[in-house]
Amino acid sequence: MHETVVCVVGNVATAPVYRELAAGPSLRFRLAATARYWDREKSTWTDGHTNFFTVWANRQLAANAMASVEVGQPLVVQGRLKVRTDGRDGQQQWASADIDATAIGHDLSRGTAVFRRAGKPEPPAGAARPEPDWATPSPPDTGDDTAVQQASEPATVT
Repeated sequence: MHETVVCVVGNVATAPVYRELAAGPSLRFRLAATARYWDREKSTWTDGHTNFFTVWANRQLAANAMASVEVGQPLVVQGRLKVRTDGRDGQQQWASADIDATAIGHDLSRGTAVFRRAGKPEPPAGAARPEPDWATPSPPDTGDDTAVQQASEPATVT
């Protein structure tokens, strides 16, 4: 409910790492987002500070991103921001910014892309259910041909 949702535009900085876990597929990679500004003295665009984010994707998003994302590509990532501070005994503390991604896409202001729908995953083999038998049951065999003949003739209403 009280989450910080961000949208970050940047470049893929590390190769995506894909893992199959018990809870489903998981993917992570680093995203570099560099601010740019117009330098009036030099009359040119200048790179500012670069922020690095660890992007986490799960389930179908992880599988699709693994098939689509490569180092150096420009991306737009939307998700929940989580900032953590950590440190080990006797060492300096550090902060890391993670994004739990809800959407990942290529930045089309810097290139083109071709979209392909992902196929629906196949259900597990053990989960297959037999098809129901919708056919009308045949009348019981009594050995009397008149019963079969009467069953096959349409009923008349008087």
